[in-house]
Amino acid sequence: MMQGKDNTIQRRLTASYITSVVSITLVLFLLGLAGILILNAKKLSDYVRENMGISVYIQNDAREVDIFSLQKTLDAKAYVKETRYITKEQAAEEFQEELGEDFVEFLGYNPLPSSIDVKLHAAYANPDSFAVLEKEFRSYPQVADVAYQKDLVYAMNMNIRKISLAILVFSVLLFLIAITLINNTIRLTVYSKRFIIRTMQLVGAHNNLIRRPFLIKGVTQGIIAALFAILLLLASVLIVEKQMEGLFSFQDFRILGIIFAGILITGMLIAWVSTWLSVNKYLKIKTDNLYT
Repeated sequence: MMQGKDNTIQRRLTASYITSVVSITLVLFLLGLAGILILNAKKLSDYVRENMGISVYIQNDAREVDIFSLQKTLDAKAYVKETRYITKEQAAEEFQEELGEDFVEFLGYNPLPSSIDVKLHAAYANPDSFAVLEKEFRSYPQVADVAYQKDLVYAMNMNIRKISLAILVFSVLLFLIAITLINNTIRLTVYSKRFIIRTMQLVGAHNNLIRRPFLIKGVTQGIIAALFAILLLLASVLIVEKQMEGLFSFQDFRILGIIFAGILITGMLIAWVSTWLSVNKYLKIKTDNLYT
């Protein structure tokens, strides 16, 4: 009879332990996703910014040697990521592919000018910089006109700010929720063993001796949960990268290493602090309150 009761208690403790690990794993997994989202939101915004180019149209009478000289001058600028020289013929071919018709044959001549597409580094891809660079580019004698999508540049920068702020707020809220959930989970685990704590006190065990096994078990829970969360994150990263190849790339192992280390440390730290506070509560609680 006693053995059956002990087995029931052991099963309940095991179920409580597994529930605690699973709960912490899911919370840490969500935190890791938020971290990856924040880091790759920056990468994605940089990717979008750096593909917002400025088209520098060349004078019809400009010599090719002067055009190459202008391209070299632009390449040497700190704010320029890359340039691409497009001849009149290339411009006509590209436009013809988009249009689906041979407009040159229809018109009898090629009205498109040569141009240099200028891509900027992400830090300079904002409305103010575009406006300043437009004036600078127009000052070159080889340049006939400068064009870029002003409304799109403005809208893109505004949306990036809003999205970044939303992600930041979401991450802070998620972190606070994570701390609360993990703390409550561990408190429930310690609560189930409150009578063991009182028994150890009655036989004269020092508080540090009582805390030690709970802290070790709590930190172990945090480590196991963190490792499961890392495995889930790794699987998610591989799936997303495969499904969205070319847009997202998670090959920066340094960043992934920081995120994984952060999950491990967070799991251990929150588990340790929560266990410490929970055990201390039952070390100070009155005997009558153990039954409430």
